[in-house]
Amino acid sequence: MKNLEIDIETYSSVSLQKCGVYKYTESPDFEILLFGYSVDGSPVTTVDLACGEEIPEEVIDALTDDTVTKWAFNAQFERVCLSRYLSERGVSLDPFHDNHPLSTECARFLNPESWKCSMVWSAYMGLPLSLEGVGAVLGLEKQKLTEGKDLIRYFSVPCNPTKANGGRTRNLPEHDPEKWARYKAYNIRDVETEMQIQEKLVKFPVPDAIWDEYHIDQEINDRGIRVDMPFVKQAIAIDEISRERLTTEMKELTDLDNPNSVAQMKSWLSDNGLETETLGKKVVAALIDETDGDVSEALSLRQQLAKSSVKKYLAMENAACSDDRCRGMFQFYGANRTGRFAGRLVQLQNLPQNHMTDLAEARALVRDGNIEALDLLYDDVPDTLSQLIRTAFVPAEGKKFYVADFSAIEARVIAWFAGEEWRTKVFVDGGDIYCASASQMFKVPVEKHGVNGHLRQKGKIAELALGYGGSTGALKAMGALDMGLDEEELQPLVNAWRQSNPNIVRFWWDVDSAVKKVIRNKEPQVVKGVKFFYQSGMLFITLPSGRTLAYVKPRMGENRFGGESVTYEGVGGTKKWERIESYGPKFVENIVQATSRDILMYAMKTLRCCSIVAHVHDELIVEADPSMSLEVLCQQMGRVPPWAEGLILRADGYVCDFYMKD
Repeated sequence: MKNLEIDIETYSSVSLQKCGVYKYTESPDFEILLFGYSVDGSPVTTVDLACGEEIPEEVIDALTDDTVTKWAFNAQFERVCLSRYLSERGVSLDPFHDNHPLSTECARFLNPESWKCSMVWSAYMGLPLSLEGVGAVLGLEKQKLTEGKDLIRYFSVPCNPTKANGGRTRNLPEHDPEKWARYKAYNIRDVETEMQIQEKLVKFPVPDAIWDEYHIDQEINDRGIRVDMPFVKQAIAIDEISRERLTTEMKELTDLDNPNSVAQMKSWLSDNGLETETLGKKVVAALIDETDGDVSEALSLRQQLAKSSVKKYLAMENAACSDDRCRGMFQFYGANRTGRFAGRLVQLQNLPQNHMTDLAEARALVRDGNIEALDLLYDDVPDTLSQLIRTAFVPAEGKKFYVADFSAIEARVIAWFAGEEWRTKVFVDGGDIYCASASQMFKVPVEKHGVNGHLRQKGKIAELALGYGGSTGALKAMGALDMGLDEEELQPLVNAWRQSNPNIVRFWWDVDSAVKKVIRNKEPQVVKGVKFFYQSGMLFITLPSGRTLAYVKPRMGENRFGGESVTYEGVGGTKKWERIESYGPKFVENIVQATSRDILMYAMKTLRCCSIVAHVHDELIVEADPSMSLEVLCQQMGRVPPWAEGLILRADGYVCDFYMKD
């Protein structure tokens, strides 16, 4: 046996969507109902575990044999569920000798190194992340059966007790044998669909290096990150009390039935002499400063209510396993085009920042449930809870968090690609890119908190908004007007930035030209070490790392301005499969962000011996003994990959007793 293709159907009263697969399998009523499999491409068999059938011993042995490759679509689900199943059968996972990197740590799951995921393969090819979506795009002969959702709802989740069903809370096979037969057929079809995906993509194998990255990702997901549950529970309780108080104050002040209602609030404001089209966060913040009396107070109360961050705390409570660790928070290749990670469950990628100087003190008050002291010391309890969200993540007993991240990684990468020498010199000298950019743009020295320091903000906003072809609209989207810039300043700012970065601008349009030539003539092109080529109806971009980005069915089209543009198929802003328009600077954004992702992965490989518990954008969080050297960690993280000669990298870090932004 070389390959084992697997798909399972399961039951648990725990919500998979809210809690993730690790918590899902901890439920006492968790069970695997159906085990569909194929050995080395043979016809698919389904084992009806719910009705007493047994998985053959040779298949059980294969699950713990690292020489047999296990395949599944979203393989993490099958691997974690089968880990629990094997434990339930009385088989200890420790004697498997499957060389799992986490064998000495608190959790025990089947070794990910002998698992491969056809969802990752699909993502690598720029295809959808759902089995149904991939089947449709590839036009498979045997596609996922559409009735699956109804069958899953019937057999795999609890049902509501009714008179008609005798008050039961779960549907079993005997309650509808005909539906159960269809569920078995559905299980078989899923395996067949997964096998057909691999047949379709066989010409484009995922490189071994990417599978190695996937296995590192699975190790991090298996390890999880600890949550301070007493703190989380108190934060949820305080938030509830705070919301009740604020709502009561709002009702007393406005005499409204539901002061959270936008319509009711706008009507009340209108009656009190204030007309506003929207009650968005930015508008409310501005109106608070422009008004006074009851109107200003009502808007302030509304702002505090809108800041309520209980959802993040609830997500932690939902996802935390029995050992208080949240697992499964990262999706490998979750971001289309670039292959960057996507956040799941708690969504670490979009946590509120913390600006409080007394985080530890505020955190201690919340942990003690001391809402009176919080009210006394902090004007805005919801804002305080919001800033404390990061601090809910804590290292294991006797350990500390070592947090290290790359400094201005995308700015460094784009300068390296484009050969923008003045920028590279800034990084070599350890300078501030925002000051240097402002200095280059305005032809005067700029120092942070020093000479012409007011120009640094303009340099910063230009750097963040204009690197990928952005213009005045990008500056506005980045908040330029909110930061005090005038409308008439924006276009000159765009012009100044582009004039200061001619090589980056040239790089945009060289990439644009290369992509168009490849699509038109089907001949490969190379720009700054990046290779562009066309094969089997796909546009491929090979990065210096050797990793390839894929764009489905590219063709030339016309943009909304009547000019020439490139389009391809992919998951767009609507989260649906659609035709997406692109051009040089956008492809450069993909290339730079994808390369930044590869640099982060290189750092993860370098630091694989460390216990990486989480990563956020360009930042790694390591759980380690207090004796570990932060300096050495940052040195190792800042190592330049062999394929990126000449790139200037720098990693900075700090040590903490709870997660925070330094």
